[in-house]
Amino acid sequence: MGNRTKKFNLLHKEAKSNARLGKLETVHGVIQTPAFMPVGTQGTVKAISPQELKDSGAEIILSNAYHLFLRPGLEVIRKIGGLHKFMSWPGPILTDSGGYQVFSLALLRKVNDEGVEFQSHIDGFKHFLTPESVIEMQEVFGSDIMMPLDECVHYPAAKDYAKVAMERTFEWARRARKKKKDNEQLLFGITQGATYEDLRKESIKRTIELDFDGFSVGGVSVGEPDALIKEIIDIACAHLPQDKPRYLMGVGTPPDIIAAIEKGVDMFDCVIPTRYGRNGTAFTSEGKLTVRNAAFSLDPAPLDKKCACYACQNFSRSYIRHLFNTEEILGLRLVSLHNIYFYLELMRKVREAIRDDKFTEFKKEFLKNYGQNEN
Repeated sequence: MGNRTKKFNLLHKEAKSNARLGKLETVHGVIQTPAFMPVGTQGTVKAISPQELKDSGAEIILSNAYHLFLRPGLEVIRKIGGLHKFMSWPGPILTDSGGYQVFSLALLRKVNDEGVEFQSHIDGFKHFLTPESVIEMQEVFGSDIMMPLDECVHYPAAKDYAKVAMERTFEWARRARKKKKDNEQLLFGITQGATYEDLRKESIKRTIELDFDGFSVGGVSVGEPDALIKEIIDIACAHLPQDKPRYLMGVGTPPDIIAAIEKGVDMFDCVIPTRYGRNGTAFTSEGKLTVRNAAFSLDPAPLDKKCACYACQNFSRSYIRHLFNTEEILGLRLVSLHNIYFYLELMRKVREAIRDDKFTEFKKEFLKNYGQNEN
C-alpha cells in the first residue's frame, strides 16, 4: 500500500514485558513510539499553539475528519493548501474518520451498508458519508495517517448487533483500502468486535488480510469496565502483527496508557489532558491535582515540582488558582499546557526506559508515586 519506503520499524522490545520501542516514518516526519497524540479535533489543540506543542515534544497530532468536514469544509482546506498549512502544523497529522462522532449522534443518524446519513449538529443539514468519501476527504486534508469509516458500538452491545457492526466495519475497510490512492499517505485499519473475544479475533484476522500500514483497536473507552478494556487490549496485542504499529483509540489516563504500553500498544490519543486542564485539574508525578481547590490558595509551589514546562517553571498553584477563580483564560491555558507537556514527557521517559530494558521498574515507580496524591 502506498509508498513502502514510509514504514514502521520495531527497534526494541523489553525482555520482561511486551513494551515496544519503534519509529514510524511519514512524509512530514518520524514518530517515535510509544507515542501520544494531542487531540486537535477542529484543527486546533484547544488553547495550545502549534509552537507550544512542538516545544512540548509533540511529534504528531490528531484531528477529526467529521468536524473539519462540517467546519470549515473541504473547499476551504483545499484552497488553503491542505490541513498542515491551514493550521500551521509542520509535523505529522493523523485524522480520525469521525466514525465515533457520527455514531454518538444516535438520534441524528441512519446507518446502512452503504454508509451513514447524519444531521449536522451545527445546522441540522443532512450529509451522507461513505467509506470512499471519507478517504477522499482525508486525501484533501493531506493527512499523514488516515483512518477508515467504522461502526463504533456503545457498551453494552448485544452480540448480534456487535457482529453486524464488526462485519460492516470490515467491509467499509475493504472499500476504503480499494479507494485509497497509491500515494504516501498511510492508512490504518480499525478492528472492532465490542467485548466479545471471538468477534475481536475474527475482526483482527480479516482486517490483517487487507494489509494496512497499521492497526487500531476501536470501540474501547465507550463505557465498558477497566477489566474488559484490558481483556480487549490483551486479545489485540496477542493477534495483531508485530511489524505494524498498534493504535489504541481514545485512551486515556496516564496509568491506562502505561498499562497498555506494557501489553504492546504503540500509539494513543485522548482529549483528557486539555479537557481536564480547562477544568483546573493537572496531571502530576504525584497524581491528579485540582488547582481550583481552596487548599492551594496560599501554595507557592508549582503544579508539579518535577516538571520543566513553562507553567511549572514560572507560576505557583496559588496564582493559577486565582486565574481560575477570576475566570481568566490564562489559567486554563497554563494547566492545559502543563498536562500536554506531562503526557509527552511521560512518553519520552517510557521510551528511554524501554530502550534500557527498565520499563517494568519504571512502571512500578511511576504508579507508586502517582498514587500518592489524588486531590
